[in-house]
Amino acid sequence: MGAQLFYQLLVGEMQVRSGEPGTGYSLVLDAARKTQHEELYRRAVEIALQGRSGDAALAAARAWASAHPQSVEAHKQVLQILMALNRPGEMGATLSALWQHTPAPQRLAFLQSLPQTMARLGNKTAVLDMATQALQPALADPASAPTARVTLGRLQLANNQPDDALATAQRAQAADPTLAYTAWLGLELLEKGVAGAQTLVERYLTAAGGQASAAVRLGYARLLMDTQQVAQARAQLEAVTATQPDQADAWLLLGLLHTQARQNAPARAALERYLALTAPEAGAPPARGRTQAHLQLALLAERERDYAAANAWLDRVENADDMVAVQARRAGLLAKQGRLADARRLLQQLPERQPADVRRKGLAEAQLLRDAGAHTDALVVHQQLAARFPDDPDLQYEHAMAADRAGKPGEMEAVLRRLMAQTPNNANAYNALGYALADRNERLDEARALIAKAVSLAPDDAYIQDSLGWVEFRLGRHAEALR
Repeated sequence: MGAQLFYQLLVGEMQVRSGEPGTGYSLVLDAARKTQHEELYRRAVEIALQGRSGDAALAAARAWASAHPQSVEAHKQVLQILMALNRPGEMGATLSALWQHTPAPQRLAFLQSLPQTMARLGNKTAVLDMATQALQPALADPASAPTARVTLGRLQLANNQPDDALATAQRAQAADPTLAYTAWLGLELLEKGVAGAQTLVERYLTAAGGQASAAVRLGYARLLMDTQQVAQARAQLEAVTATQPDQADAWLLLGLLHTQARQNAPARAALERYLALTAPEAGAPPARGRTQAHLQLALLAERERDYAAANAWLDRVENADDMVAVQARRAGLLAKQGRLADARRLLQQLPERQPADVRRKGLAEAQLLRDAGAHTDALVVHQQLAARFPDDPDLQYEHAMAADRAGKPGEMEAVLRRLMAQTPNNANAYNALGYALADRNERLDEARALIAKAVSLAPDDAYIQDSLGWVEFRLGRHAEALR
């Protein structure tokens, strides 16, 4: 570095530190252009960004990329600044340059990162159009074409084109049936209820066989569990544990499935395996799922009426934030032994560090009383919670349901009507009152009007459709009820 360059850079940095970033930026960028040093281009971009001048940062980054066209970092800087400026229409050339200069072993990872990188951009159609043109070289290369196609499929899905995304994924899978990236898009489509998406995932798992991604199988198992396809979910989890026995989450999910099926012995074995795999090292925070495993093991012991063992499992919960769940389970054990008053006292003694603690412990006590059939006492707890949190619509709704269970329809109706006034778009409030009237065979025209309002607010809610069918039946309109 000569004396003149040293002096120019020194003055530039002094200008930046003295609150004149524009002058400092100009001096550093001029030095970069004279010397072609990448470090100076990088510094000019930094100064512009620190001064919140996006256009100046873009100019410096583009100058850098022009001087060093093979610099992946320079092109990435241009792309990131264009994204921050929300200018997808200008990204095509930069994206093409990045593809061209990214080393071959890293190209597929680069393609897979694009949808998430561009997720922040608002104009999804412009993003899709730009990427479709920029990725033509990747689509023309057989080695990268399936991955590039799935990337475009994910951008189509982001642009609310699920059917196009499915067709694009199917083309990618035809070219490479073992590509896990296609299966991930299939899972996203399946989660959105797109017909044909499940076949996409199944074909990948069949083609990949024992080499199938454990993460894909786990994601698929979770979706199957959500849709109550229990046998299929169990098959996926067993495949994971057979090929990758150290995959802890698979054991936890398998334990949950066995617990739900009341298969106590395999449930206990799976949950204990999970705990062994996630044993915390010294000073490391416990895995979140360990609390769930301990609670499930306590439930298994409770089913066998081994209350001492159930309490022992609860004693092992490491996360203090889960104390309400633990104490609720302990209270349930006491209630089953005929010690309801002790159970309530256990919950009432929980500390209240913040308002959320009051809410959680109150709901736990109300649930305990409901399970014990003490609906009048449960209503009192809900009344106290509703008074403490008058602006919480969920608590107001629970208060109304508790009044109904306690045989106080007048109080239920009053609370629901107050809730409708507070939250006019609360479909559940209209539905609850309409269903209650229909169930009691009272004021059926009013009940139908309330449920119709709920349907207009939530037309795809199956429970509200059920209420509409019930009130139509009560009104004697059997054909409409069946429809």
